[in-house]
Amino acid sequence: MYHERRQPFTDTNPIDRLLDQLLGDAETPGPLQAHRMGHGEGDHEHGNGDAEADILAQFEQQADDLHDRVVHEHGIFVAEFLGATGSGKTRLIERLIERAPEDEEIGVIVGDVAGEDDATRFRELGVSVANVNTGKECHLDPSLVEGALEDLDLDALDTLYIENVGNMVCPADFPLGAQARVLVVSATEGDDVVRKHPLLFQACDGAVINKVDIAEAVNADLGLMESDVNEIAPDMPTFQTSAEHGDGLDELAAFLDERGHVHDHDHEAYVGETVHGHTHDHE
Repeated sequence: MYHERRQPFTDTNPIDRLLDQLLGDAETPGPLQAHRMGHGEGDHEHGNGDAEADILAQFEQQADDLHDRVVHEHGIFVAEFLGATGSGKTRLIERLIERAPEDEEIGVIVGDVAGEDDATRFRELGVSVANVNTGKECHLDPSLVEGALEDLDLDALDTLYIENVGNMVCPADFPLGAQARVLVVSATEGDDVVRKHPLLFQACDGAVINKVDIAEAVNADLGLMESDVNEIAPDMPTFQTSAEHGDGLDELAAFLDERGHVHDHDHEAYVGETVHGHTHDHE
């Protein structure tokens, strides 16, 4: 059984309208306007700072609300996969689905600018699928995920994978409420791909260097790529995989399982402290 959610290219979603109202009169595009055109990496702290900070804060709050609803209220483990088109996100998620226990109910939200190629691949594995075509938008945001959830039975799911739109810039500022954000790069993108995109690495919890089986053929230095990750995001777990052949999947699956267990433990501690009158930040 599967579900599909689409947006027409000509439709303007509520987030677009909000941005247009707040920033549309500026003579020079501010960072969020530039972001919507695919530019402006690292520029969010300049320009129309107050308005943009408010908008980003709204997205963060939406992500927190999404997290509370899906993770805490429904007990679903949520993992988001990010990375460029062709990095192997879809194949990695397929491999994780294939190795899951038979009684594990899995859902996938697929973000693509257009089409349903990836969604079709997941449907063939028998999992629930919500397909989101973003049109001109270069990433998923909490509102789009919230809409996609209407096509999934949250009471039935144990695990939810979110595959973000293929992009190495825009998703950095738009968390989706997942317990684990995994950034996937591949040897075929060149061994300088990591240091070219520091902000997205710093916004994630784990990194995957995929397609290691053809690194030599494309003259990619895997050691350099991993050292770049360590320099940009110290202590970030990094996994070398060949999704096509299944190499490295044990380590990645163990990392995701640990993220779920650590979060459950932290949430229990959080609830225990707040019940007894203490408060602290819940990350």
